[in-house]
Amino acid sequence: MLEVNGLTKNYGKLVAVDGVSFRADSGATIGLLGPNGAGKTTTVSIIAGLLSPDSGEVLIEGRQVKSDTDPVKLKIGLVPQDMALYDQLSARDNLTFFAALYSLSGAKATQAIDGALQLVELSDRAADKVATFSGGMKRRLNLAAALLHDPQILLLDEPTVGVDPQSRNAIFDNLEALKKRGKTLVYTTHYMEEAERLCDRIVIIDHGKVIADDTLQGLHKLLPVANVLAIELDRVSGFDPRPMLSLPEVKSAELVAGTLRVGVHDLVGAAPGVLRWLSDNGHSYHHVSSEQPDLETVFLTLTGRSLRDA
Repeated sequence: MLEVNGLTKNYGKLVAVDGVSFRADSGATIGLLGPNGAGKTTTVSIIAGLLSPDSGEVLIEGRQVKSDTDPVKLKIGLVPQDMALYDQLSARDNLTFFAALYSLSGAKATQAIDGALQLVELSDRAADKVATFSGGMKRRLNLAAALLHDPQILLLDEPTVGVDPQSRNAIFDNLEALKKRGKTLVYTTHYMEEAERLCDRIVIIDHGKVIADDTLQGLHKLLPVANVLAIELDRVSGFDPRPMLSLPEVKSAELVAGTLRVGVHDLVGAAPGVLRWLSDNGHSYHHVSSEQPDLETVFLTLTGRSLRDA
């Protein structure tokens, strides 16, 4: 449905986007992650046609987007970071205005507005001014505005910033409903748990370049430690985990709050050897569990922990 091939965008000496490529199929959600200033919003703006790339191309259903007036752009809906709403208008009047921008009027506009309000669960507040809405309600209305022309591809640039947990869950439900309809979603966020919940594939951008593009399971394979064995020893006094590093499958070993945490890459291959070593060396244990690093661990491993200024 969507192909991004070799996008570049420079601002003088600043390289904002440097050869970004990825694809998104129908009914898939692609997470676009990266530190501040990594190039995510610039990439989304190029896909949406708000910026022209210095090189590269955006294809929708195999057709290159060539101009501002290209009809293929009607297949795209954009939910921007900033609210694109008028506070002194009602929710319905806001959507009527945006419907007109898509050349929707009369019965078609009414049907589209009613459907969008119903999806984001704001039908009962349609006549109320947006100024009276909570931040979460505004975010949901912002989403509704992008859906009026029934786009096949939805670009969402940090759509849950500053909303309460209930509103965030409501937006997630909206997006999952759209995905079931076969929509293609491109989702940028700084909240790793959102990407873990929503995304089929994750693209990580840093310094304008794609540094990873895979499923969550595939990203875990990029880590030197893909799994952690958490072993509760019967006695921890005097226990030294360092000799365990001589085991070929062990990448790390440390005592954390009385629990032995052993980092391994292949859980199936490593666990028997680790437990055998403990038994052979007289260290009994009463509980063993395994953990997999979360997406935040993967993200920080690939992009580093230093602070970035937007």
